[in-house]
Amino acid sequence: MKRLTFLLFFLTEIVVGQVKPIGLSDSLFSTYYHQRATLFKHLPHTQGDIIFLGNSLSDGGEWSELFGDSRIKNRGISGDVSAGVIHRIEEVAQRKPGKVFLLIGTNDLAQNVKPDSLLKNIFWLSGYLKQKSPATRLYVQSILPVNAHFKKFEGHTNKSDLIRKVNDRLQIEASKRGYTYLDLQSAFSDENGRLKTKYTNDGLHLNGDGYMFWKHLVFAEVYDLQQKPALIPAPQRVQWKNEAFPLYQAKTIVVRNEALKSEAKRLQALLAEKGIRLEIKGSAAPQEPHIALLLEKTQAPQLEEEAFKLSVNKESIQIKANTPHGIFNGLQTFSQLARDMAFIPGCEVQDWPAFSWRGYMVDVGRNYQSMAALKEQIETMAKYKLNIFHFHPTEDIAWRLEVPRYPQLTAPEHMTRDKGAYYSVAEMQELIQFCKDRYITFVPEIDMPGHSAAFTRAMGVDMQSEQGLAYLKNILTDFCDTYDVPYIHIGGDEVKITNPDFLPQVTQWLHERGKKTIGWEPGGNLSNATIRQLWMKDGAVDPTLQYIDSRHLYLNHMDPLEAVTTIFSRRIGDRVLGDTTVLGGTLCLWHDRSVQREEDLLQMNPVYPGMLAFAERSWKGGGSPIWITNLQPGQKDQLLAFREFENRLIDHQSSYFKNKPFPYVAQADLTWKIFGPYKNKGDISASFAPEKKSFSGKNPALEATGGTVVLRHFWDPLVKGVLDKPEENTTWYATTQFWSDADTTGHFWIGFQNLSRSQFTDSPVQGTWDKKGSAIFLNGQALKPPLWKRPGQVGHSEIPLTDEGYEFRSPTKAPVKKGWNTVLVKLPVGSFQGRDWNNPVKWMFTFVPVNDLDK
Repeated sequence: MKRLTFLLFFLTEIVVGQVKPIGLSDSLFSTYYHQRATLFKHLPHTQGDIIFLGNSLSDGGEWSELFGDSRIKNRGISGDVSAGVIHRIEEVAQRKPGKVFLLIGTNDLAQNVKPDSLLKNIFWLSGYLKQKSPATRLYVQSILPVNAHFKKFEGHTNKSDLIRKVNDRLQIEASKRGYTYLDLQSAFSDENGRLKTKYTNDGLHLNGDGYMFWKHLVFAEVYDLQQKPALIPAPQRVQWKNEAFPLYQAKTIVVRNEALKSEAKRLQALLAEKGIRLEIKGSAAPQEPHIALLLEKTQAPQLEEEAFKLSVNKESIQIKANTPHGIFNGLQTFSQLARDMAFIPGCEVQDWPAFSWRGYMVDVGRNYQSMAALKEQIETMAKYKLNIFHFHPTEDIAWRLEVPRYPQLTAPEHMTRDKGAYYSVAEMQELIQFCKDRYITFVPEIDMPGHSAAFTRAMGVDMQSEQGLAYLKNILTDFCDTYDVPYIHIGGDEVKITNPDFLPQVTQWLHERGKKTIGWEPGGNLSNATIRQLWMKDGAVDPTLQYIDSRHLYLNHMDPLEAVTTIFSRRIGDRVLGDTTVLGGTLCLWHDRSVQREEDLLQMNPVYPGMLAFAERSWKGGGSPIWITNLQPGQKDQLLAFREFENRLIDHQSSYFKNKPFPYVAQADLTWKIFGPYKNKGDISASFAPEKKSFSGKNPALEATGGTVVLRHFWDPLVKGVLDKPEENTTWYATTQFWSDADTTGHFWIGFQNLSRSQFTDSPVQGTWDKKGSAIFLNGQALKPPLWKRPGQVGHSEIPLTDEGYEFRSPTKAPVKKGWNTVLVKLPVGSFQGRDWNNPVKWMFTFVPVNDLDK
């Protein structure tokens, strides 16, 4: 032992600044050390590893089981010292891990190694990892406190002052040395600075409670999350407390009201999936940590039937509400608070929705979706408190709703796409019940009299004819008799009304059968009792009618990055909260073009990121009075609010959507200087000052923020881009910088005309980014456009998109240098008039770096 102690002193004097570890004799280390170290060398190399590195404290943790994550590896060796870690650090560095969590030093100090010598070794380890594996993030954890109460390990437990001294220096040096310091000492210490006895049974090592607490403390760092759980939608009121509930110790769900048994079972199943098993009882044992669900008067400014209160302290969790629906909403917030399944931070949440109608709509008439795909989307809706599922199964392309009386409606020969795919009566009933179980109202749409070509093919008559109307009344009668739904959406838009009695007869027929009706506005001659669903900007609403807002909420028209900024900024129905006129809104997925796989519907359209942004806005209320596409740097409060939301969105993306399409990357910190306008006189190839090396880059005309910047929306002036007065035949330039820690290959989302999935736009010509002559330069070098799979393909409804959008093709690769990298985007435009309505001029660009997790 004296030989090793001398070596520790010697090593710290000579290794600082060296790239290669000193060759130490294997005889200096214990048998157990070699057993572990040789095993580590033979274990397979895997990507993205998260390594816990250190002595017996790390060795004692079953890290992959604690986190439920096979990427998390144990590289602890009982009895190890900083020299031992140096001796084996090469094995760690060769793996190029994503993260390393280092905790070392307790044994060094016990062997009377000076704090300065220990610190030099830790600093050397930091420098070595940074040189050998620049992409690895190192987290240096504070040495844990000790406690002499147990009268064990006296050589360790008498070093409290030295431990504090080392930890203070580790914290001070963190930014200079390029590691992240994690203060575990404060959380593990009692009022006297000693290791809390509830976390140890010998004063040095941790018991099971200690490891659960350690997991809780580092969970956010392991997964790049914010320190507090990210809640979407954000509660109306939340107050955090300096305590936590030990979820892993809970054994009971307390329920006294029979009406809440279903919600108790839901919670029981949720926790059982994570390995926590609780019993449902009428009471808990004295002082037993428990969760209670209570029907109790819960005040809220509006919509009290959905309101809830959630209280978390160190003894219990209580969710109170006026109804089971309110309890259900509280459980969704609870599930987000319980992210690490160890401790839930103390808090008081009081919450209620701003709008009663928070919908999501899918068009399965054009593109059939499997029951599994639909249920996944409905399940996601429920988790984010959306409560209306708008189902559109009848279209020109196909009628996908089984009507036993008229089997010809779903015959394959009467469908033009996904032939023979439809929803049976049993499947419809299953979907309706699936929604009901999650407090979601199922709203079916039987589109009439427009979008009814499939009906005409099958029935041999026009829907507006006398015979067609008779058939339709039979269908509606059967529908009302078969399905327990309160609303039927009748469509009514995009059609020439040849029979003015058609829609009045249909709506009266349905109203007499106790159904409420909804129709599109603008649309046909709807009755005053029919709720209007707005889909275009057509002036002020009539205060005597009821409305649902879907204007500029069509995901199929939106670029993924723009979608989140636009939806987050929307003021639903021009209201900050709902009322008797504006019930709320519905986010819509109209993917007219055919797809190769049903997953493309979620990848080519920003369904999940858009859904979460819409959930935030429709629950929380608020928003901006105008329709915007971009973040506005001048609106500081708005930008701060979006950045805060985006941080939560990114947390949810990594926590809950790992294996699902989620086309989004962080963009709020990307700021552009924009220069122009330069008159190109119709020559989109013309070059101007920003392309010259002598260009100063000073005094931009304006600034913009985000990964996607829209100069002029194709619905201008209804939807605003960054240019107040866009002009034809002009060229603009945008420039920004981003930092890289090393010379490497960067991956980027780059695009100039994100194609709508409802228009049949032509694909770009080979060798070009788009038809406008757009270009992009990285550090002065022009980036080549992709090798398009279908260059110049004329748009067609039955030709699926393949690689035209950056969100569904491989990111662009380009070399980046260590330090600051400069991006210059050239944005010429000729006429604002497209060749036809399927080829609009979308004057925009997207550039944003993506990392391995985003790709």
